[in-house]
Amino acid sequence: MNEEMMTEEERAFADAPAAAADRGRGVFAVHTLGCQMNVHDSERIAGVLEAAGYVRASREQEEAHDLDLIVMNTCAVRENAAERMYGTIGLWAKMKRERPHMQIAIGGCMAQLDRERIAKRTPWVDAVFGTRNIEDLPALLERTKATGRPQTKVNERLEVFPSDLPAHRASKTSAWVAISVGCNNTCTFCIVPTTRGRERDRRPGDVLAEIRAVVAGGAKEVTLLGQNVNSYGYGIGDRYAFSKLLRACGDIEGLERVRFTSPHPAAFTDDVIAAMAETPNVMHQLHFPLQSGSDRILRAMRRSYRSGRFLAILDKIREAMPDAQISTDVIVGFPGETEEDFQDTLRVVERARFSSAFTFIYSPRPGTPAAAMEQVPHDVARERIERLLALQERITAENLRGFEGRDVEVMVTGRAGKKDGETHRVTGRERTGVLVHVGVPQGEPMPEVGDFVTATVTHAGVHNLIADPDVAAGQTYMVRR
Repeated sequence: MNEEMMTEEERAFADAPAAAADRGRGVFAVHTLGCQMNVHDSERIAGVLEAAGYVRASREQEEAHDLDLIVMNTCAVRENAAERMYGTIGLWAKMKRERPHMQIAIGGCMAQLDRERIAKRTPWVDAVFGTRNIEDLPALLERTKATGRPQTKVNERLEVFPSDLPAHRASKTSAWVAISVGCNNTCTFCIVPTTRGRERDRRPGDVLAEIRAVVAGGAKEVTLLGQNVNSYGYGIGDRYAFSKLLRACGDIEGLERVRFTSPHPAAFTDDVIAAMAETPNVMHQLHFPLQSGSDRILRAMRRSYRSGRFLAILDKIREAMPDAQISTDVIVGFPGETEEDFQDTLRVVERARFSSAFTFIYSPRPGTPAAAMEQVPHDVARERIERLLALQERITAENLRGFEGRDVEVMVTGRAGKKDGETHRVTGRERTGVLVHVGVPQGEPMPEVGDFVTATVTHAGVHNLIADPDVAAGQTYMVRR
C-alpha cells in the first residue's frame, strides 16, 4: 500500500480544530509517513492521546510550533522513508531546543524495526513505540517526565488490535477500516512481515459493527485495509470470507461507497470478482500490485503468481467490470534484473493498461533476502524507470481522455486548491477512484464536503479530470446530498 495513492487532503486531518484555550495534558500533532495502514494507525494514536487528556493542535498551532508533543508514525518499506524520518527528527531537535518542555515520540514500522538505532542516534526523542503497542504511548510519555530518561517499548506480539483503540478520524465522510494486520507472505524484498508480524484477522462481526458505527457518524465511504486484504479469512480456512464481507457491506444502509486495498493477485479469486461486480456500493477500483513482468524475477521475489496468471485475472476483472480502474506497483532494478527481464515488464504494463502505476527503484531493506543478492547498478535502474514512467504516462493519458464527454459522479472531499476562489471548483473522486476537479456553474448550488456531484467531464489532465460543465449547452451538473 502506498502513500502516493492519497492526496495531501486525504492524508491530513481535514477537520483541524481551532486553537483550544485548555491545553489539557498537552497540545499534540501527529506526522505520518507511509501507507494507508499508517494513516489508520495515526488516527488511533490521536484517539489514544485524546482519551488520555491531550488536545489536538490546530493548523495555526502546528505552523507556529506551539506544541507540547509531536509524534511521528514512521514507514520502513523504502529507504527514502527512513531518510525522511531521520531528517525530520533532526529538524525537530531544533524545535525542542526552542521549546525544552516539548516531547517527541517515534512510532510505526521504523520504530518497530530499528528502535535501538533510533534511541542511540536521536537522544532527544522522549519515547519510541512500535506498531503493536500504540496504547502504551501516554504511559511512556509520563514515565519520561517522571524519570527524565527516554522510554522505549516495542512489543513483539500484538496484544490489542489497533481497531479496538479509540480513534480520531481524519475525515467525517470517509473512513479507513482495518480488517486484518500483518502478512504471511515471504516476498524477498519486503520488510512488512518483520514490522507488522503474521497476518491476524478481525472477526467479521467486529468489522461490520465498526462500519455501521462510522456510517452512523456521517461517513459515506469506507476503505477496507489489509496488507493482503483479500486473503482475509484464510487463517481460519474460509477462503470466501472476503467476498462475503464485501457482499455484507452492500446491506449497510447509508454506505454509499466501499473500496479496499491492497489485494494480492494470487488470492484474487472468482468469488471476489463476482462480489465486486454484483454489490452496488463496492466501487470498481482496484490496486493490483504487479511488481515485475518477468517470471524469473517474480520467482526471485517469491511472488506466488506469474505474468500469465496475473494477466488472466485482469481479463476476468475487466470482463465482469469493463469500467474498472486498475492501478499497480512496479519495482525496477530488483537484484539480478536484466534488460530482457525489464522488457518483459514493459510488455506486461503495455498489455495490462493500468490506470496508473506507482514505480520504485528497488531499495534494499536490511534483514530481507533480496538485500544480500547481487544489486543492479543505480544508474541502470534509473534509466529503466524513466522508460517505464514514459510508457505509463502515455497509457494514463489515453485512459483519462476516455472520460472526456462522459458524466461522472464525484464525492466531494474538499476544494480544488489555492485558486479555488478563481476557479469555483470543488474536488473529489469519481466512483472508480479518479480524482476530479468540478467547476460550479454560475447560479448552481455549491456542494459541501460529502455531497455527490454528477458532472460532465470537459478535460483530461495529466493525472486528474476537469469537469467544467456548460449547463446551457446541455452538459450535466447535479448535486445530491
